[in-house]
Amino acid sequence: MAFLASSASAAALLPFSRIFGKKQNRLCPGYSTRLRAGPSYLSKFRTPTFGSAATGKTAGAVREISQADRRPPIYSWPRNKRPRVCILGGGFGGLYTALRLESLVWPDDKKPQVLLIDQSERFVFKPMLYELLSGEVDAWEIAPRFSELLANTGVEFFQDRVKLLHPSDQWGTNGPKQSSCGGTVLLESGLIIEYDWLVLALGAETKLDIVPGALEFALPFSTLEDAYKVDKKLRALERRKFGKDSPIHVAVVGCGYSGVELAATVSERLHDRGIVQAINVETTICPIAPAGNREAALKVLSSRKVQLLLGYFVRCIQRVSDVEASADATGIRESQDVAECNSEKYVLCLQPAEKGLKSQILEADLVLWTVGSKPLLPELEPCDKRHELPLNARGQAETDETLRVKGHPRIFALGDSSALRDSTGRLLPATAQVAFQQADFAGWNLWAAINHRPLLPFRFQNLGEMMTLGRNDAAVSPSFIEGLTLEGPIGHAARKIAYLIRLPTDEHRFKVGLSWFAKSAIDSVASIQSTLTKVLSGS
Repeated sequence: MAFLASSASAAALLPFSRIFGKKQNRLCPGYSTRLRAGPSYLSKFRTPTFGSAATGKTAGAVREISQADRRPPIYSWPRNKRPRVCILGGGFGGLYTALRLESLVWPDDKKPQVLLIDQSERFVFKPMLYELLSGEVDAWEIAPRFSELLANTGVEFFQDRVKLLHPSDQWGTNGPKQSSCGGTVLLESGLIIEYDWLVLALGAETKLDIVPGALEFALPFSTLEDAYKVDKKLRALERRKFGKDSPIHVAVVGCGYSGVELAATVSERLHDRGIVQAINVETTICPIAPAGNREAALKVLSSRKVQLLLGYFVRCIQRVSDVEASADATGIRESQDVAECNSEKYVLCLQPAEKGLKSQILEADLVLWTVGSKPLLPELEPCDKRHELPLNARGQAETDETLRVKGHPRIFALGDSSALRDSTGRLLPATAQVAFQQADFAGWNLWAAINHRPLLPFRFQNLGEMMTLGRNDAAVSPSFIEGLTLEGPIGHAARKIAYLIRLPTDEHRFKVGLSWFAKSAIDSVASIQSTLTKVLSGS
C-alpha cells in the first residue's frame, strides 16, 4: 500500500516531529525505538497500516530507527485519492454523522473514507441510562459496540483518546495550493491521523471540581461507566441495610432533567428502604422544561416522598470521619448525631441561595452529582496563533450556521463541542435532540463541501421534551400540540417508541424492538396472574 503523506502534508506534521524529538516522554511515554505494525488495542478492529514519516516505508515488520530519526506512526488511509473524514467522538453527533455520510449517494471518486474515533468501545444511548438502574433495559440494548453497529458499513472505528489537534486549513477551503490536507490529529497511542475534513463531536463530562469534596465523594451520572458505578453502590447499600431499620440516604445534587429523572428512578428502586433528597439552587425543578413535564414530575416525586431542597447550593462535601475529627471546631456535632455514622457516610453543607432560608447539614450514604459540564475538546498543538480554535467561555467551539468552526472551513463541530445560537440569539442546549439533528446537517454539509455545492444553514426544530419517571411512568410534551402532556404508562410507552425509532441502525432497532416486546409480554402475563391470584384469594 502506497504511503499516504506527500512532501507538502509532511510539512504540516513538522510541529509533531518537533514535539516528539524534544518532549517525547510527555506525549507518548511508552514510545520505543522499535516501531511495530500498530498498537495492541487495534487488534480488535480492522488493522490499519502505519508508515514512517522519514522514509515512507510501511512498518509491517519490526525495524530499528535512529534516535534522531524517530517519528510517530502515521495512519495510512486505504485509498489515497478519496476524501478523508475523521470524526472525533462516537456519541449522537459523531456516530450519526458517520451513518449519515454512509447513507448518502456519492460519485464513485468522491465517496469519503470515514474514520470514527472514540475512547469507549460502545455507543451509549444516554437518555436511557436511567433504565439500567431500574432494570428495565439490558446494557446491550442501549450500549451496543461500535464494531457491531458499523460492521456492514465502510466506516472504520478506532478505540483511542485524542491527544492533540493540529489544523492547517486556515489558508482557505482548499488548504494550501500544494496539499488538500486539512490538518492532523495525534492520538494517545502515538498514532497520527491526517485528514481532509474533521468533525468535532467529543461530548462533555460532568464538572465535579466546582465544589470542595465533590470530585472525591460524589458520583456523576453521564456515562455507561457512571451508571455501573451507581448501580454497584446501590446494590452494596441494599445488601448492607437489608433487614435493618436505618434507611438508605441518597442526595441528588441538581434538579434539571437529569437530576429529576435520577431522583425518580432511585426513589422507585429503593421504595420504603430509602430516602432521596434532591437539591437545587433554583426555587423550582426543571426550570426550562414545559409546564406539563414539570407538573408531572412534581406529582411523581411527591408520591414517592422525595424531599426537595430548593433554593440551596452545596458549599462542600465531606466524609463523616473527617467531620468527626473537626466537629468540635465546626459545631456540626451539635446539629447532627454523626457518632452513629460510619466512614462511608458523607456530609453535605448547604448554603441558601434565597433570602429567608437557613443553612442546612445533610447526611447521605450516596451523593449523585448532575450539575455542570465541560466540553472534551482536544488541546491544540502549541505553535502560532493561526491554528487556534475560537472558543466560548464554556470551552465550546464557535461555529457558523453551517456548523463549520469559524476560521476553519474544514472543521465541523456539533453537540457539546459546538457553540451555536438559534434565531433569537440563545445558545442551543446540549441535548441529544440537538446533536441528533446537527448530525443530519453535518453529514449533508460534508457531502456538499466535498462536491462543491452550497452548504445548508442548521435550523433546530424542537420536537418536544421527554423525561422518564420510573419503570412505567414518564412525561412527554410534544411541541406540535401545545399544552399536551402524556403522563404515566401512556407517556412511558410513547417515550420508548420515540427512542426505539432513534436507535442507530435498522438491525439494532429490530433486535431491541423484539427484546422490549418480549419483556412487555412477560410483564403483562405476570400482572394478569397477580391480579387473578388476588381475586381468587379474596373470594
